[in-house]
Amino acid sequence: MSVEEEVMRIQKKLNKMTSEDGTGQEQALDLLKELQKLDINLEVLTNTRIGMTVNALRKSSKDDEVISLSKTLIKNWKKFISGTNSNEKSSGSSSNKPKKDKDEKPNREDKEKVKTLPKQFPPSSNTTDAVRIKCREMLSSAIKTDSKAEDFEGCASPEELAEELEEAIFSEFKNTDMRYKNRVRSRIANLKDPKNPTLRTNFRIGALPASRLAVMTAEEMANDEVKKLREKFSKEAINDAQLATAQGTKTDMLKCGKCKKRNCTYNQLQTRSSDEPMTTFVLCNECGNRWKFC
Repeated sequence: MSVEEEVMRIQKKLNKMTSEDGTGQEQALDLLKELQKLDINLEVLTNTRIGMTVNALRKSSKDDEVISLSKTLIKNWKKFISGTNSNEKSSGSSSNKPKKDKDEKPNREDKEKVKTLPKQFPPSSNTTDAVRIKCREMLSSAIKTDSKAEDFEGCASPEELAEELEEAIFSEFKNTDMRYKNRVRSRIANLKDPKNPTLRTNFRIGALPASRLAVMTAEEMANDEVKKLREKFSKEAINDAQLATAQGTKTDMLKCGKCKKRNCTYNQLQTRSSDEPMTTFVLCNECGNRWKFC
């Protein structure tokens, strides 16, 4: 079994422990020790995103040893990635480039090149389109809402997450038309919602992939409070529909408590168990007042 396969095997077990709200910490400690012994390189980290899993375990665990070892692993992996980046920078800066004389002024062609040089977001960005870059910047800002730098330990950076999400949205529309912009705006609005930290956290730790977030409906992204309201409205709409479909029976035996008229329509529905009496719903045809009695 390769190192990457071994990491993925351990990752599946750790994900289960994270979802089980911190149970099985003794086994978690053993699995973290196994990870510590493996020769994990940058490619394995990138392909498996094991850092995000370990960081999620660190946050959900109540075991001091698990938390401590998780922090150690994440710290070591971050140094490994940082070392790779610094090597790339040093190799790039050591290249032999012709130096300009101090008194030499840039010509017009050089100035034009500087003006047209696209802004990189992030440094590994694969597009120079100004609209897409701006969208990535706004998505990154939304992802950072109410977060601290430590929240992204072992996770992808906000810029990388924003690039991944924007790429998934763009791949659907293939252009930056109004549909694309509306899709981006709705993601930004829901990610920035202070009442919806669950959406941001799930996306940050990898529980919610960019490909899924890119196509979620407003109902699916909504915070818990909005979801409860929608559920309530839906139930009320169903009740109204039930009353509307039943034509009801007109009667002058019932008197409206508001307008005091005896022009009413009533319906009877079984709202409780079958051995209980039916509930009578009354509608005043004069003023629209509704009431019920058993």
